[in-house]
Amino acid sequence: MALTVDQLAGYIERDLDADLARWFPDAERAAVPVTRPVGPFLARLPQAAASALAAFDRRVQAGTLPALLDVADWSYAFEFAANDCRILDTDYESELSDDDVWSLGADGGGNYFVVLADGRVALWFHEEEVIEAHTQFDDPDVFLWTLVRYHAVRTGALDLATVEPDFRSLAQAGALAPEVGLLARLG
Repeated sequence: MALTVDQLAGYIERDLDADLARWFPDAERAAVPVTRPVGPFLARLPQAAASALAAFDRRVQAGTLPALLDVADWSYAFEFAANDCRILDTDYESELSDDDVWSLGADGGGNYFVVLADGRVALWFHEEEVIEAHTQFDDPDVFLWTLVRYHAVRTGALDLATVEPDFRSLAQAGALAPEVGLLARLG
């Protein structure tokens, strides 16, 4: 049976810890002293996305996330304006502010995964300072489920053939986009 987005609702709260323990038991943990509070951004999100981001933030604050997820003091809760970075929306013209996005971590190439105010997750490209439309995930739960498996494949803890059908059935642009999607990076 094909995996659906609806089945991943609540993943961060329900299953993330078990997946991290299974695939990254000995990984160094990320230490992220966050000074920017997530609360104001949570108030802007749809309920399901707010619950997912709040659950993720609790894990960041507790230091339980593996550093290999690229969640660090320079990538989580990144303050774009304070670092002289613009945030252009997918139209390459409309400017967003720090109030419009919440960075979850990096992609290993200087780009940041951000939660948008509509609850979707996308990649902010640092060179163009733009959020690319073809890099989006439906919500933080789907994004984290995919990201954890992406890193498990990269570290050899999980076989790509095991997760690729699920990546495809979820039909997330951020996983499937040619060249920049997580699946393309595994190939």
